[in-house]
Amino acid sequence: METFPIDYPRVIEAFEFLQDWDARYHFITELGEKLAPYPDEERIDLYLVPECMSTVYIRAIRDTGGIFTFHGDCDTSTVKGVVAILLAMFSGRTANEIEEFDADAEFDKLGLFDHLSPSRHVGVYAMVQRVKRQVSAIEEARS
Repeated sequence: METFPIDYPRVIEAFEFLQDWDARYHFITELGEKLAPYPDEERIDLYLVPECMSTVYIRAIRDTGGIFTFHGDCDTSTVKGVVAILLAMFSGRTANEIEEFDADAEFDKLGLFDHLSPSRHVGVYAMVQRVKRQVSAIEEARS
C-alpha cells in the first residue's frame, strides 16, 4: 500500500515551531503541494465534497490489512493544504480509529479554526464527514 506523503506528527511540530501565522499559511500551502497528483478518473461526484466553496475531492483507500490512506485535491492552494493536513490525520489508521478520531479537536489544537473563515470551517467539517462516510461505506461493502 502506498504511504501518505505527509506525517501528521511533523505537522504538529511545525505548527509549534512556526509562531507567525503568515509562516504557517506558507507551510500549509507547501503541504498541499506535497499531495500526489490527483487521478483524473477520480474527479467524480462520488469523491467530491459539495459543501466546500472550493472544489475538493477526497478518496479513501483501504489495504488488505484494514489500514486506510487517501487521495485528495483542491483547486485553491490554502484549502489544498488543509486537505493535506486532514488526510495526514486519518492516513494509516483503521476504520475504528478514523471513526473515533476527533479531527475538530486536532484542528482546534493547531489553531486553524481561529484563522479560517466560517465558510471554510464548514468546509473542513464537511471534509471530515466525507472521509468518515467513505470509510464506513468501504467497511460495510466488505462485510
